[in-house]
Amino acid sequence: MITRKKWSVLLIVGIFFISGCGAELAVMGAAAGAGSGTYFYINGELKTDYYYSFDKVWSACEKTVADMRGLDVEPLKEIGSGKISAMIENEKVQIIANYKAKNVTTVSVRVGIMGDRLASQLLHDKIADNLTKKK
Repeated sequence: MITRKKWSVLLIVGIFFISGCGAELAVMGAAAGAGSGTYFYINGELKTDYYYSFDKVWSACEKTVADMRGLDVEPLKEIGSGKISAMIENEKVQIIANYKAKNVTTVSVRVGIMGDRLASQLLHDKIADNLTKKK
């Protein structure tokens, strides 16, 4: 049986979505979930936070592209951000890494023009593997 408190919360959330504030709620939920190591698929990009330094994550991204035999690789690294564009298995791939905080780096992966969630997840899995491998 649903209590009054739960009904109240459902009613408030429903009012926000009906009034057009659903996007704000979704963004608030995404911001709250980003710290938990979850993935967000927004506008064709799959994003997550890695709890490693920017340089270590950048190296893992480069190794992932090399392991996947990327062609026409164009890395562009700046202080605290970087972008790797490449062709992997005849698909355009874009990996963007951004410094977020000490030992927290956000990585966004887009495969293809419109985005491919499964292929992006595969690349994220390989990045995570490269981060945890001992050298």
